[in-house]
Amino acid sequence: MSILRITLAQINPTVGDLAGNRDKIIRNIEKAKEKNADLVTFPELSLSGYPPEDLLLKRQFLDDCRKTLKDVVTESNGITCLLGFPEASGSFVHNSAALIHDGTLMGTYRKILLPNYSVFDENRYFKPGNEGLVFTLNGIPIGINICEDSWFLNGPAKLEVQKGGARVIVNISASPYFAGKRELREKILRELALKNRCFILYNNLVGGQDELIFDGGSFVLDPEGKLVASSKQFEEDMLFFDLEGAQAGFIEPEDADPSISPDKALTGEVQRVIITSVALRVKQPVVTGQIRWLDYLDEVYSALVLGVSDYMRKNGFPKVLIGISGGIDSALTAAIAVDALGAEAVVGVTMPSLFSSEGTKDDARVLSDNLGIRLLSIPIEDVFNSYIGTLKPIFSGMAPDVTEENIQARIRGNLLMALSNKFGWLVLTTGNKSETAVGYCTLYGDMAGGFGVIKDVPKALVYKLSEYKNQKAGRSVIPISIIKREPSAELRPDQKDQDSLPPYDKLDGIIEAYVERDMSYADIVGMGYDEDMVTQVIRMVDRNEYKRRQAPPGIKITPKAFGKDRRLPISNRYTHSD
Repeated sequence: MSILRITLAQINPTVGDLAGNRDKIIRNIEKAKEKNADLVTFPELSLSGYPPEDLLLKRQFLDDCRKTLKDVVTESNGITCLLGFPEASGSFVHNSAALIHDGTLMGTYRKILLPNYSVFDENRYFKPGNEGLVFTLNGIPIGINICEDSWFLNGPAKLEVQKGGARVIVNISASPYFAGKRELREKILRELALKNRCFILYNNLVGGQDELIFDGGSFVLDPEGKLVASSKQFEEDMLFFDLEGAQAGFIEPEDADPSISPDKALTGEVQRVIITSVALRVKQPVVTGQIRWLDYLDEVYSALVLGVSDYMRKNGFPKVLIGISGGIDSALTAAIAVDALGAEAVVGVTMPSLFSSEGTKDDARVLSDNLGIRLLSIPIEDVFNSYIGTLKPIFSGMAPDVTEENIQARIRGNLLMALSNKFGWLVLTTGNKSETAVGYCTLYGDMAGGFGVIKDVPKALVYKLSEYKNQKAGRSVIPISIIKREPSAELRPDQKDQDSLPPYDKLDGIIEAYVERDMSYADIVGMGYDEDMVTQVIRMVDRNEYKRRQAPPGIKITPKAFGKDRRLPISNRYTHSD
């Protein structure tokens, strides 16, 4: 019986850190060899980090990637490796997988199906491959796919099974996270396993890269689509899996539905690489107990923590700075930052004004004490009065309005950025998706900062995550008074968010329908929402694209986030609300 020990190395590379990524890969190769693995796989473009974006347009970068790949090849004695890297071939660039065996580059697979939707822009950089690759190791034929290649039933997997005789498909991937993405991947790949009657070994990237989070969660499916082994989520991991008798009892794959995938995937040929069987070592069986998948709130919270941690680490910031208002958004942002970085790396600033209530001022202090963070207090009333005095001759005879409200927000943003400049601390903004969507935020005020932790988190979810944090901690880290208080910007007397916005439960539903699902005005009204409310929300979303374009990057946790996911013109007279 053929025995093959495979390691899925779920690693967290850094874009452009070729030396650091190389060293991480080599360390994982050594760990795989220590466990007597025959094959170790690494995620898509793990040599360069993903996505490298316009670095791929620099020839020097591609040449350096090739040199770094040679270093890895040299260190692969005694094992077979599958490694994602950007491959320059003449005037073209390919998203490729290097097949390395015992110090030799045996072959290269080039990604065939290039995604060009949502956050993906691979047609900008890559030329698609046109043939599959099946290599035989210890008598077991294994096909190679890269991410999108396995998203279609009539894609390269079917090509490699039917033309190349593959019994195992290894998919190396860099699949960005959003809530529910893990279930979607498993559903798609389960159908692929069933249709092709083969094992699917899915190796996903992990880590934060600017807005994107890669959640790991690598797994193995058997030919019946059963989940037989899995890696941890949101952290580096090595999954060891013993594959025995992959050819035994092989059943011919089913015909896939040709209407659901590109024809070009089946028009190519299949490279075949035969690797001299490695010596079958005496191996103790590997225990591959399934890791419990995280539930919804745990998953989203973990993604936010990882996003903050990696953005800080990969950009070299020593500390973060957060404006602590005593409200729910800044409280959740601070809690996430402490879980990501530790209390010693988080500094809070409270900046009370004439309109700040005693309740919010007290809650800012209690929250900071609960989190164990340093809290600076910088009242802004005198600065605000100075502004008003300076502008008084020009504003003479005009009643106070949103101008005076925004001045307060911009004073706070200015103070935060001054501290950031002086001490090198990164300012974390605290705006949520609901506010960002409708422009309930101030340019150069509460939008001032370097990274938006909850930028893609709807307001209702902010409350749920805050309650989750307290439940997980076993105490009220975020004071209950913050969670129960009616939201307010506190920029004028007795101000409440609901003075300017629909109730958040309705607002979030309309935003999800309009922004994430691209539904029309008529369809949203058909869901039962008030016509005037839908008109109001859609107009606010459309009119505030200019603000969102100037917002800092923030963590993506929904299927469609503002930024790379959604690209609309600022100068735009098309309206959906009529």
